[in-house]
Formats: sequence, structure tokens, C-alpha cells
Amino acid sequence: MQDPGVITRSPQELIGDLNERQAMAVQYEGPALLIGAGAGSGKTRVLTRRIAWILSQFGAWPSQILAITFTNKAAAEMRERLETLIGPVAQRMWVSTFHSACVRILRRNGASIGLESGFSIYDTADAERLIKLIATDLNVDIKRYTPRSILGRISDYKNQLISWQTQLATYAADYKPGMRGYQFGRVGNVEELYAVMYAEYQHRLKLANAVDFDDLIMRTVELMQTDKDVADYYRSRFRFILVDEYQDTNHAQYVLIRELAGIDQAKAGGRPQASVTVVGDSDQSIYAFRGADISNIQDFEKDFPNARTIMLEQNYRSTQTILDAANAVISHNEGRKPKKLWTALGQGERITGYAADNAQLEAHWIAQEILRLNGEEGVPFSNIAIMYRANAQSRALEEGLIRAHVPYQLVGGTKFYERREVKDAMAYLQAIVNPADNVNMRRILNVPKRGLGPRAESLVASYAASINQPFWSGIEHVDQIPGMTTRTANPLKRFRELMLELKQFAQEHDAKPSVIVAHVLKATGMLEELQKSEDPQDASRVENLSQLQSVAAEYEQNTPDASLAGFLETTALVADSDQLPGEHEDSGKVTLMTLHTAKGLEYPVVFLTGMEQGTFPHSRAMEDASELSEERRLAYVGITRAKQHLYVTRAAVRAQWGQANEMMPSQFLDEIPDELIDWKRREAGMERMRSSWSNDDDEFGGWVEDEPQGYTFGGSTFGSAAPRTAAHDYDAQGRRSGSYGGSYGGSSYGSSSYGRSSYGGSSYGASYGSRSSRGSYGSRGSSYGSHGSSYGSSRGSGHSGKVTTRKVAKSASIKPASALANNNGLNIADFHVGDKVTHDKFGLGTVIDTQDKGPNSVLTVDFGSDGVKRLMLRMAPIEKL
Repeated sequence: MQDPGVITRSPQELIGDLNERQAMAVQYEGPALLIGAGAGSGKTRVLTRRIAWILSQFGAWPSQILAITFTNKAAAEMRERLETLIGPVAQRMWVSTFHSACVRILRRNGASIGLESGFSIYDTADAERLIKLIATDLNVDIKRYTPRSILGRISDYKNQLISWQTQLATYAADYKPGMRGYQFGRVGNVEELYAVMYAEYQHRLKLANAVDFDDLIMRTVELMQTDKDVADYYRSRFRFILVDEYQDTNHAQYVLIRELAGIDQAKAGGRPQASVTVVGDSDQSIYAFRGADISNIQDFEKDFPNARTIMLEQNYRSTQTILDAANAVISHNEGRKPKKLWTALGQGERITGYAADNAQLEAHWIAQEILRLNGEEGVPFSNIAIMYRANAQSRALEEGLIRAHVPYQLVGGTKFYERREVKDAMAYLQAIVNPADNVNMRRILNVPKRGLGPRAESLVASYAASINQPFWSGIEHVDQIPGMTTRTANPLKRFRELMLELKQFAQEHDAKPSVIVAHVLKATGMLEELQKSEDPQDASRVENLSQLQSVAAEYEQNTPDASLAGFLETTALVADSDQLPGEHEDSGKVTLMTLHTAKGLEYPVVFLTGMEQGTFPHSRAMEDASELSEERRLAYVGITRAKQHLYVTRAAVRAQWGQANEMMPSQFLDEIPDELIDWKRREAGMERMRSSWSNDDDEFGGWVEDEPQGYTFGGSTFGSAAPRTAAHDYDAQGRRSGSYGGSYGGSSYGSSSYGRSSYGGSSYGASYGSRSSRGSYGSRGSSYGSHGSSYGSSRGSGHSGKVTTRKVAKSASIKPASALANNNGLNIADFHVGDKVTHDKFGLGTVIDTQDKGPNSVLTVDFGSDGVKRLMLRMAPIEKL
């Protein structure tokens, strides 16, 4: 019998507008289904139609369906689509993220594993604060073992479902959680340290009735495995489990799905398993660094009995040119399931490529091109995204946009809920709901200042620890604390009365979190203190607190059973991508984000920046085959974010750790077929100069290209060209660093003023480096020299303007870089797959691939236990056997 609240849809309504494979996936009626959904292949549509099909054609009830997504935004979009298909009943279904679903289960059933329903959820900042407190008590050097690194190790344990009891028994059996004065057995025994920190961290979370994000998954698995009644309830309830972005699941999430579906119990002859549908793309698995396990999707057919795989390859997002580029890059990854995206949208325009001389000029060219797109082609700024491999790259890009007056928003910066004043206000709310929450209670003890410093906090904390109770117990029994003076006790008592009054008010107005927020801000004096301040930054802090109250009001309007605890839970589970405007919402700004944040998003125009060896792919991946495969998947994700026009840009020189490093083009650019890219500038100035040098018979001179004098670029005029002296050393990733004349962050770069006219309205001559004011560069005490090259036209193709040549006198002072590089004289033509070589560091190896790129030829060698390494031939310390 079907739920009467579900709108009945005919089969034709549900699958009539789908392609053949999408329709097959919607209708599948079996125990396990993997939908291999390529980028832009309509997976959300297939998922929602499948749910509607299960309800209308299989006769399931909405309460029998659990649909899991990875972001709140994706969950909201799915609920919205389902409501259109099946009616308001969709709002009662379990459509949520992993973490939200687990919170719901733990709030209801967590008591059987010692978790009270009002538990706090610690974000990263809260967790790091707790680690610092523990490290102080255990005398751990947090400069050597940072809270972030300790927390990272604990997160790894939890993602693998390794308990603190297991670690403690293995590495520090003599430690008991809550011990004081523990002495570590041996300096440098990191496993002992991590085991003790893990055990004590979990102990204090338990005392505080708190969990972190990883606990939400791990403790739900614990609940399902230790409480048979709870497990039976959820297995009988959820008969259809659907999981989106399955390639991003970690081991703990994989086990949770199996537990909820009852896979192992069904094998043992118990209740039949739930129907499991997972949607994902192994080519978009990019989160190994935070525990995602690609084998979950690769081994799905082995792990789930009688599973079937249906591949979705028709793309509805991008042009064929963009898809051809993505297919070409990802095809270099081994061991993947064959999949080739195609589209009916047409070939589209070619990818635009640009090689800049440095990161600043890369940003300048991008900004000018965005202005052209907006002004000449009418492309809204909100239709444009700039993506990069690492957050550090955003600085130059932001400055370029600021100079060009291009509005932008940065995703992944300081998040709203991590801002100090917002965090303080939220800490009050957390402490009201859960007084046992030590971290948040200690945070607000002296906020705003009330004369309670470190000594008062220490006295309360020591007393609470001595009676094995939360910090709040110390405040409640302030008169019993030894050594407490009247001067300290009085403000502690006033704080105690304040918290009791706030708790009473919150209980009376629980359904109105916005009213509670307003009362907390007023009663604590937080708002008044900021309003009285003459610091201009405090005005923006007042606005942030106003926004917090608005967020609470919005939550009330959208939530029928609103509560303060529910509001805190909602805000605790906000992700980076949830900050972004909706699909049809025009922010009026260009979006800047890392490639990891960009997953699941799409834009008409995408700039993929920093396409250099060592930048993207990242330097860590250069000598590790598995990490390089993940970097290539990240490139695939970046390319397929673009709907209509993709730009790929790189810088020939990038500053890293105070050094000007000369960067090789990314190998991913080599993997894109040449005919797909329209290079507006294929080589940077120094590269064109080097090419002409290396093509000359004379090692120390010859004919070299020289650019026009005072060339105009994007409305700005740059100085005259001149040959540079250059002496370089190469690092393991093929980056050159060295001297170019005057000093540049510890290495020299340029001997004459760079562009004696204006650059974005400010002088860019002898002033590259630290900024004296926003939008202008302060002095580094050196000039940023002439480059012997054109800086290109923002709309031209290839070498813009008239190119002249001149004879350079034979002189050792102008030796080409190729002559001075560490060249070992090896030739790629002498190496073949299967050849044996020896390496000074890695020993004996076997050649498994050769790439003839002239002076930049690459040899891929398998060194056995040392792994597969990609070596630039001319620099590699190797010998062929």
C-alpha cells in the first residue's frame, strides 16, 4: 500500500525525458546498484527520479528511504526536486548528509553508548583548543607536535575505526585516561604520544558530553554494532539506501552503510539486506588526504552481493572540446573503469591558454580577460570562477582583481562561524545547552572581560579535575575551591548567575533561537562592548553578530520544530560550499576557490590557474604514482567544472619560500591534445629566449628574439627588453631557482626598473614585494627587471606585435640557462621501456615510460620499494646499465 501523501507519477513521467542508461538506473530492481555517473551526467536527476520510482512503482513508504549526500546544499537541492516530484511528503524523508543522519540517530539512541541527547558537536577550532589544553596538562611540546597534526592523526584513527583502547593497549598500556603527571617513556616515541593524546582526548570529550565530526560516524557505527535493538530498528526501517558521491566515502562511512543495510546479517541468514544504490565517479575521487578510500567504489561489485554497474557517460554540462580535454587527461590514469564523456551540446570554442612570466602577470592577464568578457561579451561576473591548487595562490590573484576593480568572493577563507565574535556568541549558546562542554565554557569565562584571567581559570579547572567533573562544576562550587580569593570568587559568582539566568531564558524561549541570540548578546555585554569601541573593525563585528541573529531567524522560519539545540546542530554542519550563492542567484562577483572546494559546482567560464609542475600537480605528487593519479583526477574535476569556456594559465616564475623559482609547464597541459588549445601566449619571455639559444649551434650566443620596446599590455606600458644573465640550480621537481640580477626575496631578479609607467594605477618599478597599503606594493629594495620579452596582448594570439631580432655578442656573461643547467648529457632516445638504470638515491630501477620533450624529456622509473618516480632526464643522477 502506497503512502497517500505521495503524488502518484506514471512511468512515462518519471523516465520519458531520460536517456537510455539513466532510465535503466531509475528502474533497476535489485539488491545493489552502482551508478557510475561521469561529470555533468545528470546524477541528481537520476537519484531523485529513482526515489520517486521506488515510491510510486515499488510501493515503498517515504519513511523507508534514506538518501545520503555530502553537503547540506546538495541535500536541500534533492529535497526541493523530490518535493516537485512527490509532494510535501518529501520534507519528512531522511535526505541529509552523513553527519546530519548520524546526529539524528545519536540524539535519539546514543544513551546506550554513554552519549546524552544534548551533546555538543566540536568543530575543528574547538577540537584544537581541547588538544592544546590536554597538551599543556601532559607537558607536550605543541611547537613540535602541533594540535593540528595531533588532531589529524586522531582523525585518521577514527576514519579507520581504530579505537583509543586499541592504540593505548598497543603503545601505552600503562596510561589510564584522566591520569595526572604522566611521564612519556621515551622522547620521540610518537606512537605512544599519539595513543595517549587520543585516549585523553576521547576521555575529555566524554566528560564534556561532546563529539567531533569524525565521532559522529564512528560512534554511530559503534552504536549499530553494540546495540542489537537499535541496529534492528534502523535495518527494518531503511529498506532503500541511496548514497551520492560514493567515491568520497572513507572506511568508517563504508562500514556504516553496510551496517545500516544489514549486508553481513543477510549473508548469515538474517533479514534480507536493504537495497543499496550508490552514485559516484572514481575519476572524481580527490579527497584521499582526508580519508576518502577510492577502493570503496572500485570494489563495490565485490563488496555488495549481486551488484550491478550502470555507467552514465552523456554529459549535459560542457562542450565536447572541454570533455575531450578531460577524457585525454584522465586516460593516463591506470586501473580505472573505462568511461568516455560525450555531449550533444556541440564542439564549442577552443580552450584558451596563456603563459605568463610570473604569478603577478598571470593574475593581471586573467583580470583583464575577465573585464573583456564582461564588457565585450556580456558575461556576468558571477558566471566566472577562478580555481587553483592551493590557497596560497589566491594572494596574487586577489591583488590582480583588486587592481582591475573586478568584484570577487573568496570561498574557503575565514568562515563566518569561525570569526571570533561569532564563535564567542555560539560558545555561549553551546554552554547554555550543554553546561558540561568544557571547551566552550572556558572560552566565554572572560568574554567580555570580567577580571577572570588564567589564574582563575586554572583554579576552577584543577578543582573540577580533582573531582572528575566538568569545568562548570567548579564554577557551581566556587566556595569550595582551595586558594580562591574573594577578588576572584566574586566575578566567578556573577558569571555563574549570568549563565543560570541565560539557561532559564533559553528554556522559556527554546522555539525562538533568534530571541535567545538577541538576549545573550545583550545580557553578556558583548554587543555593548563592540558598539562602544572606536576600532573600525569592531563595526564589522557588530554586523556579523547581527547576521548571526538573522541566520537564527531564518532557521526558525524554515524549521517547523525549531529549537536552540537544532539551530546549533544546523550551524555546526555547515560546509564551505554551502556559503556559495544558489544556481540562479547572481552574486555579481567572480568566485575564487581551490579545486577541492569546486567539486560538484559548475560555471560557464572557468580559469584553471597555476598549471605548472610542482604547483599542479603538487610537488608532493611528483615522485609518487598514486598521488599523481589523484592530482590527475583533480585536474579532471577542474576541467569539467567549465560549461562553455575553459582557460588554462601558468606562470614561468613563481615565488616560493622567498625564492623565485622557474617552473616547468604542467604535464597535464601536455596531456591535452594540442588542437584543443588556442594559446594566446604559449611561452613566457625567458622560455622563448632559451628556445632560441638552444636552437643555436653556438653555446654562448647567436640570434635571439627581442621584443618591442615599451610594449603595451592591457592598457599598461612595460619597459624595454634586454637579455638577462641567468644562473640556475634545479630541484627535484624541475623548478629552477637562482639569480637574475638584483635581489628578489633572497634571490636576485632583475637589474633595471620594470615598466617605468603605471601598472594598475601604481608604480611597479622598484617596488615589488611587501605592500605598504592595499593595492600598492612596498619596497623590497630591488627592481623587478626587464624580461627580454613581450608581456602579451590580452586578446592577441601567439607573439603579438612586431618581433625583431638582433645579434648578441659572444660572451660568457649571457650564457643561456641550458648551458648552465646541471646537464648530465643523457639522451631520451637511448632509453626504452624495460631498460635497467641506477639512481644515486633510489638504487636499481626499471624504465616503465619515456616522454620525449626535448630538453624537458621525462623518464618514469619503477624503483621497487622506493616506488615509481618521474625524473627529468637532463638532471637525474642516473646511469643506464
